[in-house]
Amino acid sequence: MATGKLYIIPTPVGNLEDMTFRAIRLLKEVDLILAEDTRTTSFLLKHFEIVNKMQSYHKFNEHKAIAHIVDRLNAGENIGLVSDAGTPGISDPGFLISRECIKAGIEVECLPGATAFVPALVTSGIPCDKFYFEGFLPQKKGRMTRLQALAEVTTTIVLYESPYRVVKTFTQLAEYLGGDRQAAACREISKMHEETVRGTLRELVNHFTEKEPRGEFVLIIAGKDQ
Repeated sequence: MATGKLYIIPTPVGNLEDMTFRAIRLLKEVDLILAEDTRTTSFLLKHFEIVNKMQSYHKFNEHKAIAHIVDRLNAGENIGLVSDAGTPGISDPGFLISRECIKAGIEVECLPGATAFVPALVTSGIPCDKFYFEGFLPQKKGRMTRLQALAEVTTTIVLYESPYRVVKTFTQLAEYLGGDRQAAACREISKMHEETVRGTLRELVNHFTEKEPRGEFVLIIAGKDQ
């Protein structure tokens, strides 16, 4: 019996019109959809009139679920993996199942599609020919070590951040990288209230201290001068 295939399927980070025709077709055709949050994915499926079986797959259960998923793929089922928004595996669950499938000789195919940092990087006004993707900084242990390391990076730096830690993160970046370092904060990408705020790290600290941060953020910071 032929083994199935794992499809990594990006979903919109905001505007549902960013969904691709191919992603919609595959979500209809696969035998099972693995969803980071089944409630979030249910909304997406309903919007596109997709009716299919779903199973929860998130960072708290992925180690436990992998063996079962690999068994289903080996039995010939095709499975689609989605996260709440964007491309699974990019600061979202997905890497572990991809790695285990590859180890087991199961084909893994990732569709091109939405990823929050790409539009943020391109619209930041900061060089985007080379960049360093950090994702989320550690909240506690190891955070200062990462900030010290980022201070020496000579290419553009990309961070993800929640609105609750934006001011803290910009304040610490200004401390470790220097308040005059150019940066941009991109929030609510592809949504109605999408906004990009550009300036020095010091200016961005002041801006978001005065104006409460809202929505999910991508932070773009210029690299260290060589």
